[in-house]
Amino acid sequence: MKTANNVIRILAFQEIYMRILYSFLTRIAYVHMWVAQFFSKKMRQFIQGRIYTFETIEKHIDPKDKTIWFHCASLGEFEQGVPIMEAVRKEFADHKIVVSFFSPSGFEVKKNTPLADVVVYLPMDTRQNAARFVKTIHPSLVIFVKYEFWPNYLWALSKKKAPTILVSGLFRRDQAFFKWYGGFMRRALHRFEHIFVQDRVSKELLKQLQYTQVTISGDTRFDRVSHQIEQDNALDFMEQFKGNSLCVVFGSTWPEDEAVLLGAINRSESTVKYVIAPHKIEVSKIDAFRKKITKPSVLYSEKKGKDLSEYQVLIVDTVGLLTKIYSYGDIAFVGGAMGNTGLHNILEPATFGIPIIIGKNYSTFPEAQRLEQLAGLFSIHSSETYIKIEQKLVADQSFRDKTGMICGHFVNQNTGATAKVMEYLKDLKAAKRIK
Repeated sequence: MKTANNVIRILAFQEIYMRILYSFLTRIAYVHMWVAQFFSKKMRQFIQGRIYTFETIEKHIDPKDKTIWFHCASLGEFEQGVPIMEAVRKEFADHKIVVSFFSPSGFEVKKNTPLADVVVYLPMDTRQNAARFVKTIHPSLVIFVKYEFWPNYLWALSKKKAPTILVSGLFRRDQAFFKWYGGFMRRALHRFEHIFVQDRVSKELLKQLQYTQVTISGDTRFDRVSHQIEQDNALDFMEQFKGNSLCVVFGSTWPEDEAVLLGAINRSESTVKYVIAPHKIEVSKIDAFRKKITKPSVLYSEKKGKDLSEYQVLIVDTVGLLTKIYSYGDIAFVGGAMGNTGLHNILEPATFGIPIIIGKNYSTFPEAQRLEQLAGLFSIHSSETYIKIEQKLVADQSFRDKTGMICGHFVNQNTGATAKVMEYLKDLKAAKRIK
């Protein structure tokens, strides 16, 4: 018994020490980011946006309000959480919904979303910030999406005994939880009451950490995109631009992607039209890329008064239209994987039943690996390999249709994650765990 007590005391001391060290390093990181704001617009948004977090919450959340808190790292995680937010809004109509973001790319796009009553930046993960944030929003339920593990916030939530779950979780062996030095993060992970994971590999990895409150639900993004096909996706400018031509959509591209695609555009037949939707709208970079295009091109922002059918290349220099644009595509290239920024959402075009092409770096994206195995997706590593697969898809309609059908079926067969999460939440509600 004495030995056991000593072990407990040692572990408790380690926990306290690591929390102090973690909070100290978090503050150091914040200082570096504070300095970086003078050189980066995105970092300036990151720093300045957090100044108003508590003021915003106190303005919109009354101490008597019942709240549910969703946290998303960025825009991709928000889209992943949308189906659950919609379902939660209906099931818990008397609760206010708070959505927090870590990244400006999520907050700036979704700060006015009708799905939430309050949208804020998440304050840095210090003990003081976490305690104040949790106290201010006093959530009845907390839902983190996919990749967010903030130890001080999880500790503060466990003290308040607010049910806290992770949805669409995806775990890999190279994460800190599974390293010799990851004890502190492992203990933070155990503060989740339940974790919904995308695949069996993730569940097995968690089992190795003696974490057993796990459900394989799949990825809520399948539910999200499957609903898109039921929406009104009509865009007048796309009707005019595409006409009866075959259309290739380049979605969420980065410079590394565009460098590979440029040769294909300039060597293409006049019967093929291209839509380019860059991930980041930066005027100087868009202008520089456009100057390299030898085909007739037009920007979305200058379309007024123009006959778009006369152009072969349309560059979409705005946000919020890509999902609907995919509905006009016959082939889609999804950006992010030619460099190291991360592959963007391949399920958005897949739901419309069109073939998908991506770059070479996608080893951490299981949906891309699976769709490639099914022969609905193609990975390229150079301009030459891209041109080869595009030409085959353009020339062979049967091949194009078959490949697209595989993508559509892939989405349809993997829906249902939201229903599994909501079943669990309804059980918590019935047990009066969510008040």
